[in-house]
Amino acid sequence: MSEVREITDYLKETVERGGSDLHLSAWAPPAARVSGTLVPLEDFLLSPETVRSLIQDTLNETQRAELEDKWELDYSLQLDGVGRFRGNVHTVRGSHEAAFRYIPEEIPELGTLGHHSTVDRLCNLRRGLVLVTGVTGSGKTTTLAAMIRRIAETRSGVIVTIEDPVEFIFSHQSCLIKQREVGSDTRAFPIALRQALRQDPDVIVVSELRDLETIRIALTAAETGHLVLATLHTVDAPQSVDRLVDVFPAEQQQQIVTQLAGVLERIISQRLIPRSDGQGRVLASEVLRANHGLRACIRERKFEQLVGLMEIGYQDGNRTIDQSIRGLLDAGLITREEALFHCREERNFEEPAATKKRR
Repeated sequence: MSEVREITDYLKETVERGGSDLHLSAWAPPAARVSGTLVPLEDFLLSPETVRSLIQDTLNETQRAELEDKWELDYSLQLDGVGRFRGNVHTVRGSHEAAFRYIPEEIPELGTLGHHSTVDRLCNLRRGLVLVTGVTGSGKTTTLAAMIRRIAETRSGVIVTIEDPVEFIFSHQSCLIKQREVGSDTRAFPIALRQALRQDPDVIVVSELRDLETIRIALTAAETGHLVLATLHTVDAPQSVDRLVDVFPAEQQQQIVTQLAGVLERIISQRLIPRSDGQGRVLASEVLRANHGLRACIRERKFEQLVGLMEIGYQDGNRTIDQSIRGLLDAGLITREEALFHCREERNFEEPAATKKRR
């Protein structure tokens, strides 16, 4: 059997291969996720003891104690000459396993990510709620970081971020940027968010809306004249609205619906789809830009009508995921199979009979 390398070697190889994540699991080879696919980095399996040892090499004493106490851990890791990573350690059938997400040092320019032009314009907003949503690994954090960069470059003010853990590192520009990490700078999202309101913020960034109290305070912050940017683990805009409301008890939901209809400005729901040429992935994004009709639809809880209103509101900056995917397909950037896999409605991709005949 070949010799196990150091954890820094595996992290470095992941970055060199253009990977987004490194996975360490018992009785499996170390594997990097490259363009959405897991690629083994060794031809042998790691024992539980080896995985534990590799993980322990990335932790300080405080983190080791927290892991032993809570059985799982989120943390950030900076390796000289390699880069920055977000680490998650968890227990699987009694053994420690881990996933490390690579965080590029260079924060990308928003215009290079492939979003609709309406996403660029939202960085001019002064108040309201903006959500960036998608499944794990869809690039939410990168989009959020690019938005913060754009805001910091184009206006003067205070940006307070609440993260778990801190990922991209920002430097002060025209804005003061205060990055607070849950677990080391603050005890919990709701506490930090409540305190942020007393720190003279212009923009508040919440890395994830996880619970009822965090959502409640975020809505209040947006209602009181702040721009609130946050991520949510949902697949599209309608599900995002439903999730924000459904987390509350039934007797509170009407109040929350009214509040949400008043403060919501944008929902950006994104997916990364493999390119047809095999060279990485391309972004498809759905954008809900709140207008009078969409706000009324939310207020009346007619969430099933949101997609239709977004389709006809294209001139206002709305865009459905199927419209985005159709554009990528027509440009030859993705295959029809991938389009059908990621779309909302397959009927939107049915070809006319005449087209099928010619083929």
